[in-house]
Amino acid sequence: MACVVLVLDLFLSDRKRDISYWLTQGALAGALILSYGLPVDPAQAAFHGQYISDGMGRVLKSFIYVVVMGVFVYSRPYLRERGMFKGEYLVLGLFAVLGMVILVSAYNLLILYLGLELLSLSLYAMVAFARDSREASEAAMKYFVLGAMASGMLLYGISLVYGVTGTLEITGVAHYLLQNGDYGLPLVFGLAFVVVGVAFKLGAVPFHMWLPDVYHGAPTAVTLFVGTAPKLAGFAMAMRLLVGALGEMHGDWQGMLVLLAVLSLAVGNIVAIAQTNIKRMLAYSTISHVGFLILGLLAGTTEGYAAAMFYTVLYALMALGAFGMVVILSRNGIEAERLDDYKGLNQRSPWLAFLMLLIMFSMAGVPPTAGFYAKLAVLQSVVRVDLVWLAVYAVIMSVIGAFYYLRVVKLMYFDAPEGEMAIVRHWDTDIVVSVNALLMLALGLFPGGLMALCARVVPG
Repeated sequence: MACVVLVLDLFLSDRKRDISYWLTQGALAGALILSYGLPVDPAQAAFHGQYISDGMGRVLKSFIYVVVMGVFVYSRPYLRERGMFKGEYLVLGLFAVLGMVILVSAYNLLILYLGLELLSLSLYAMVAFARDSREASEAAMKYFVLGAMASGMLLYGISLVYGVTGTLEITGVAHYLLQNGDYGLPLVFGLAFVVVGVAFKLGAVPFHMWLPDVYHGAPTAVTLFVGTAPKLAGFAMAMRLLVGALGEMHGDWQGMLVLLAVLSLAVGNIVAIAQTNIKRMLAYSTISHVGFLILGLLAGTTEGYAAAMFYTVLYALMALGAFGMVVILSRNGIEAERLDDYKGLNQRSPWLAFLMLLIMFSMAGVPPTAGFYAKLAVLQSVVRVDLVWLAVYAVIMSVIGAFYYLRVVKLMYFDAPEGEMAIVRHWDTDIVVSVNALLMLALGLFPGGLMALCARVVPG
């Protein structure tokens, strides 16, 4: 469908661009339906064991399709108002989704790397989508250079793992480690480089340098894409590499992840307080959320993996709502990027202010929103492996982080609006953002279904 949209779009005028849009949404909906037609119990491998259809892959791919459909709904009016509603955005988005899908179901280290590259190359081009913007070009260049370095490190790590184990298959690597418990230094070096690659993809400190600049410099519609669905693919990448292939080296990579989590929680929450641009604030917020995601992974238990998966899915939905709100409040010539742009939002649109409040509360982890339960589940998994100090540290950082989320709520409800900023409403974005935000409340009140699903599909 990406190829169909690419070719068809050449023959469409700007007035008929909606044809490409609806074909793209149809492709995502069709992929979602087809994913549920695949057998997943028991897991089935294809292409000589290089690709796998399992429960975790199906659930993550389903959420990727749903989130990207939401991204395209939010983006359409934004791009149209700025004369950027082109087929290239939709095509690059579909190719990025293809990369994510390959990454999620890859069962071979080289196939996983190919999926990552397809995703990354599409994102580099999307960040530079606003061709006349110096900020976007600078952000794309930083992303490309740092991403190339991280890809090289990951590939070097994979080559060391291959050199020692003699196989690129995830099951083969796991089998080798099970048979040869006394693995040498080269494999530990390979693991270190693999962790660097995963940490960069997720945006963990100290491999986070690209994140604030890319989120800030890219058009908001692109930031919306970059900040949501790829995190689901990043989680799948971590699970396939660290748990699926290198699970027997848990003692080695747990220490590395502890350091990444501690740094991410501190830098993300503390630096976000100083931000006056909401896109940069949400970028540092992403870094802090990645810290929580890593906490679930480092626990090394099925409960921890399920909590991390639940957290990742919720974060993708929260980020979709938060960046979607920035897109909705922006209008031609004015980007709603400054925190001051949210002053008095309750007076201009009480419903949008309420939805933003739900999203901010969920990100802060305020009960009864879904963010509270997600953080609680991760903390419980950490406490049960006797890392109580880490759980206490994470709680302290969350309390610090609550400040900058609640500051947005304070601006919306207690400050007078600056000037008259008319809000242009669209029925489709109104519906999606309403469902998006109310889902944060619903999943907070009834988290059991999604949590049970995550626990059932994650590898033990």
